[in-house]
Amino acid sequence: MAQIKITLVRSLSGRKPLHIKVCKALGLNKIHDFTIQEDNPATRGQIAKVVHLVEVADVEGA
Repeated sequence: MAQIKITLVRSLSGRKPLHIKVCKALGLNKIHDFTIQEDNPATRGQIAKVVHLVEVADVEGA
């Protein structure tokens, strides 16, 4: 299955509690933290909640 790299590019300081929880669930704690996740509807739904805080890229060769 395809994988995506999710990078936190904006601070969580002052954000809504839901946005903070979603980022923590994705494994993102500090700016420039990244995680590699499976590209599935559940992950895409989480990304949609915090699209203004993260950057998403496809992982090649995975």
